[in-house]
Amino acid sequence: MAGGRLAAAAPPGRLRFASLGSGSKGNATLVSDGETWLLVDCGFGLRETERRLARLGVHPRQLDAVLVTHEHGDHLRGVGPLARRYGVPVHLTPGTWLAGRLGEVPCHHWITPQSPFAIGGIRVAPVTVPHDAREPVQFRFTAGARCLGVLTDLGHASDHVAEAFAGCDALVLECNHDVQMLAEGPYPPRLKRRVGGRWGHLANAQAAGLLPRLGLDRLQRIVCSHLSEHNNRPERVLETLVPLLDGDDSRLIVAAQADGMAWQCID
Repeated sequence: MAGGRLAAAAPPGRLRFASLGSGSKGNATLVSDGETWLLVDCGFGLRETERRLARLGVHPRQLDAVLVTHEHGDHLRGVGPLARRYGVPVHLTPGTWLAGRLGEVPCHHWITPQSPFAIGGIRVAPVTVPHDAREPVQFRFTAGARCLGVLTDLGHASDHVAEAFAGCDALVLECNHDVQMLAEGPYPPRLKRRVGGRWGHLANAQAAGLLPRLGLDRLQRIVCSHLSEHNNRPERVLETLVPLLDGDDSRLIVAAQADGMAWQCID
C-alpha cells in the first residue's frame, strides 16, 4: 500500500506509473496523472488483478480505460473479465480485436496506430512495433510537460520506434533476454528463433543500443521490464545497462513478475 499512498499524495497533473507485474506470466502497467487512471494490458486473472491493483491503492472502478498492446495471453488474459465486471472501456487496434481472443466487452474504442488521442488529461500516442501479433502497438503518454514511454514486446528497435520514443522523461523498456542465456537455455530451437528474431522480443544488448538514441540525459527512470524467467536475470540486465549511465544505477529499476513495481512519479 505504500505505492498507493505515494500516488494519492502526488498533486494532480503529475504523471506517475506503476507495474502490477511484468514477465511471461502476466503484464500490466498503471499510468495516472492523479485524475485519470489508465491500465496498459492486463495479463492476470480477475481476482489476481484486483489483488495487485489493491496493493497499489487502486480500485478497478477507478480505471478510465484499459489500453491493449496486442493479443498475446500474457497481456490480454484479464482484459475481458475486468471490462465485463467493472464496465471499463477497452482501447485496442482492429487487428487485436480480430484475433478473437478478447470476447465481448461492454465498450471498446479503436486505436489507429500513429494517431494520438486523449483520455482525460493524458494524451496517448500509439506506436506500431515489430512483433509477431496482428496489429501490435506500444504507447507514449504525455501529461503537462512530462512524457512516459511504455515499450515492450518488439523484436528490434526500428528507426520509427526510436523516433517515436525519443525525449521521454521515463521509459518502461523491454529487456527480455540475454543472448547467451537464450542460446544455452531450455527452449526448443523454434522458440529460440522466435524469441530472438526480428519479430520477437528485445534482448538486453538491443535495449542498451536503443537507449542512447532516445536521449539518456532526460530519462529520470528506466524500468527494465518483461524479463524472461528462463533466459535472463536482473544482474545481467544491470551489467549491460549501467555502463551507459557512467556506473550510476540510481535511475534503473527492474519490474518483477511477482510484485511488479511501486508507484514512480516523474518530476
